[in-house]
Order: sequence, then C-alpha cells, then structure tokens
Amino acid sequence: MSGRIGSGRASARLGVLLAGWIGLTMPVLARDVYVAPNGSDGAAGTLQAPLATLMAAQRQASPGDTVYIRGGIYRPDLSDVVETDAIYAVVNDFTKPHIAYVAYRNEVPVFDFSRVRPSDRRVTAFLVRCDGCVFRGFQVIHVQITMAHRHTQSEAFRVQGGNRNLFDRLSIHDGMGIGWYLVSGSDNRVRNVDAYDNRGLDDGSNGNIDGFGAHPRSAAGTGNVIQGSRAWFNSDDGFDLINAHAAVTIDHCWAFFNGYDQAFRPLGDGNGFKAGGYGANGKPYPQPVPRHTVEFSLAVGNLSSGFYANHQVGGQNWFNNTAIGNRRADFNMLSVLADNRTDVPGYGHVMKNNLGFGARVEVANLGRSRQNTLQANSFQLPIRLDRHDFQSLDAGELDAPRQADGSLPRIRFAHLAAGSAAIDAGVDIGRPFHGKAPDLGAFERGGAAY
Repeated sequence: MSGRIGSGRASARLGVLLAGWIGLTMPVLARDVYVAPNGSDGAAGTLQAPLATLMAAQRQASPGDTVYIRGGIYRPDLSDVVETDAIYAVVNDFTKPHIAYVAYRNEVPVFDFSRVRPSDRRVTAFLVRCDGCVFRGFQVIHVQITMAHRHTQSEAFRVQGGNRNLFDRLSIHDGMGIGWYLVSGSDNRVRNVDAYDNRGLDDGSNGNIDGFGAHPRSAAGTGNVIQGSRAWFNSDDGFDLINAHAAVTIDHCWAFFNGYDQAFRPLGDGNGFKAGGYGANGKPYPQPVPRHTVEFSLAVGNLSSGFYANHQVGGQNWFNNTAIGNRRADFNMLSVLADNRTDVPGYGHVMKNNLGFGARVEVANLGRSRQNTLQANSFQLPIRLDRHDFQSLDAGELDAPRQADGSLPRIRFAHLAAGSAAIDAGVDIGRPFHGKAPDLGAFERGGAAY
C-alpha cells in the first residue's frame, strides 16, 4: 500500500475518521443546471436535457449552483405567471439565495415578454427577493403595459427585499417597463447594464418609464450602486432616485436622449440623472435626508436637465460629471426648504470638477457659493470651452457595442483634446488622475478610453 494520504481506501477511511473526530461537514459540490428555449420543465436540467424556464431551474438548484441559460428566444405567456396580487402579475420570482443565472458561454438568451398581457395588472418580468444571486448576460425585451391612459408602469427587474445581488451585462430594451427598479434591499450592484428604447403605452404611462430607478424605502437600504450602465431613449428619465430613504451611488454611467422616442418626439420628463427629491408636496421625508453621489457620469441631449436635484431637501454629491447639450439645463440643482414644499435655489450640494457645454443654460437653480461646496466646476472657472476642446462631439458613438468584457465602449466623444483649458483644471477628490491635477468632467485624459 502506498503511504500517500490520498490513496484509495486509506484516504476514504481517514475522511470518515476526521469527520467523526471534529464534526467536519464534507463539502458539497456545486451543480450546473441548464435552461434552453427547446427544453422541458420535466427534464433533468442537464446540458443534454435542459429545462424550459428559470423557475423550474430555481426549483432544482441549491445555493452555490449555476443556472446556465442557452441562447435563443424565450417567450413566456400568461401561463408562466407565478404570482398575482392587486397590482402585479409576476412571471419570475427569485427567492433562493446564492444562485447564478448566467448566459451559457458566448450565447445570447433573449426573454421576450410580448405575450404576457394580464388584464388590469402591472407586469414584473423578474422579481428579485433573493440574496447573493447573479444575473448576467441576457436580454429582456417587450415587457408590456395593458392599462390605457392610466398612471401606471411595469418593470423588467424589480428588486424587493433582495440584498447583495449582482446584475451584470444585461440589455433591457424595446419594452414598456422600467429597466431596473429597486424598492427595498441593500448592497445590490448593477454593472454594465443597458436600458434603452423603453416607453409607456401612452400619455398615461410615458412619464413613468425610466431606464433605472433606485428608491429604497428604508434607511437600511444602503450600499446600492449602479456602475458602467447606459440609459437612452427611455420615455421618462435615464436614472431616477426620487423618494429614496437611503443613499445610492451612480458611477461612470451615461444617460442620453431620454424623454424622447427615436423620432425625438417628447414623451416624459426626460432628465438624464434625477437624483433625489420627495415630491415637493409638503409630506414627511426621511431623517436624516440621504446624500446621493453621482460621479464620472455623462448626460447628453436629454429632454430636460442632464443632472437634476429634483427638489431635494438639502444637497447631493456631484463629482467629475460631463453634461453636453441638455435641453433645459446641463446642471439643475433645484432644492426645497425643510417644509418639502417651497422651491429654492440649491443648497448643501458638493460639486467638484463638473463640466458643462453646449446647453443654453449650463447651471440653473444653484444657490450662493456659501450655501454649497463648489470647486473647480466649468461654470465657475475663468475658462471658455468650444468644440475644439473635445476630441469628438459625435453622439453617434454613445450607443456603440460594449467591449468584450462588458465594459463601456471606447469612444472619443466628450474626451478632452490636447490643449484644452479643462485639462488639469480640477481639484483632487481622492481618485487617480494624470498630470498636475484632475481634469474636468467624466473622462480623465490619459485614463480609460470609455
């Protein structure tokens, strides 16, 4: 007999003895479960015998497992609705923790919800109530609204009590629902997600359909972050944080042409980033008021404002953002007094290294300097920018395909050209930079190309 620990029956016997002596639990190997458009929910869930739906996969899977989603088009219908209440019809309800739902290899799964048309109900395509799950690499299209001329909405993803989930490399488009929408849960991360060409059914719902909405209803809903994501041609806003009871961070995101359809007909509010506010209606609001952070982000050609404080009680943090050619204003810092009713010029904001260009109004509704912390923003510096300060102003670059790893595309749009007065014109905010000082805006010259 060999003297190696790993040999044959000796190894097995040693494992049994150790487990008995110190109470070890033998590790359970993670399992792979497969779903395919031609699968069957009565199948084994293997690569050769895949399931048909994600809900069947959730039933088979255990924490630590991966559900691989084969490419092709999935077409759920009303028979796939797993839950209804007075308001919603839910197609997929994720409750088991620590399961990954990911596209198989380089295949492209597409979930088409055009056949899910409940009467007098909103649609939630993916309700996320689980913890520690991953959703990666698939598309969600044609989420429906069926209630005409009603102030209503549907959602592709609705996070309701889910924590520490990752939403990665998703594409949500050509539907009537909000792309990604959070009402409760903490430490969720949205990374490299696109939400575009989503609009309401009519004038009753156009004003509700944002690309992304994060609205945690309690102070416990902290740590939610949206990174590297894009929103364009959504009928309402690109990113919306109204009525949030906990701070949200938006980092390295792009919002362009929101509030319009592709023919540039106005539809909804059309702000690029709507960061805060509690309705300016005199109602109670959370104490203390959370401070959202919007940083290194880009707002271009939106119907209303590029970056909008939305009647916030107090201020927010705005670092190194670029706004170009937004219709109402590039930066609109409107606040309300503590009565949550009386509009006043913005106060309590911290604004550093922001850059605006090409709008009729660069900054609106911003109070006096002593009411805010303002450093090195283009609207307060003695510099005058023109088109020659930028490598490109071709907005057609903004919806270019993403890089192979899912990150934002490499573009020249809004990147500073050599010799621009905005280079090295910023102040140090604790982030890496090139040269003597940070540049103004979202793109550091010599840094990443996105």
